[in-house]
Amino acid sequence: MQITAAQVKELRERTGAGMMECKKALTETGGDLEAAVEAMRKSGMAKADKKADRVAAEGRVEIASDGSRAVIVEINCETDFVGNDDNFRAFTSACANVALNTAADSVEGLMTETVDGQTLEEQRTQLIAKVGENVQVRRFERMTAEGALGFYQHGARIGVLVGLNGGDEQLAKDIAMHIAASHPVCIDESQVPTEMLDKERAIFKAQAEESGKPENIIEKMIEGRIRKYLGEITLVGQPFVKDPDQTVAQLLESKGASVSGFIRFEVGEGIEKKTENFAEEVMAQARGA
Repeated sequence: MQITAAQVKELRERTGAGMMECKKALTETGGDLEAAVEAMRKSGMAKADKKADRVAAEGRVEIASDGSRAVIVEINCETDFVGNDDNFRAFTSACANVALNTAADSVEGLMTETVDGQTLEEQRTQLIAKVGENVQVRRFERMTAEGALGFYQHGARIGVLVGLNGGDEQLAKDIAMHIAASHPVCIDESQVPTEMLDKERAIFKAQAEESGKPENIIEKMIEGRIRKYLGEITLVGQPFVKDPDQTVAQLLESKGASVSGFIRFEVGEGIEKKTENFAEEVMAQARGA
């Protein structure tokens, strides 16, 4: 059967696949467009399954907001090249907009939501077939603030949402920018996990004891280092990035505001990336030759 250019064009528009793949699918299904679409979807799922175990630690962070609510999403791929691909960017944008406007409370639930007649999971598998890399929707979180709600994106890799009590949108954006740059663990020392503080205290104690100073001096040294540590890891204790002469706490106080919460995503954080040692690879191949 003769497969026309119009048929190939229509299949490409519906699947996003390459011309040769579309022509092959139409040939195998005798020109049946619907059967070709189904076959290509199954093929995309098979390719997705094969790539599912490959480490995806690159990608994008996307933020969507309607003013009173916001959502932040992280979607991963294998290389920064694909992370900048228009198809990948469109998918991350679609995921963020759906996450903002649905009640899905998990990634699994989000992927069952439908956009343009397809679930996000179907779109994900088709994207994998198109870009040739593993693609994973890793996480998303929403935020609603009683006061100002701000957000900031540093390129595609870091995104921050901030909620304020009091203040305004500009202050919220400034605080979000600070969080992107300074990566605080929490808002104030009351939120610092006990185990984290105990671990640092033990390290400081061991370091101080090596000095040979009296116990009462050692305790003062430890407390001084703990205060410095809390200033480094808590949002309100950090020097404000746009004006290091004042802390974030002082800035907030001058504006009659406080931070109700923040969310910071950075692409690939916590994902163990595969490192390649090409010298060792060459040596291994040489030994096996």
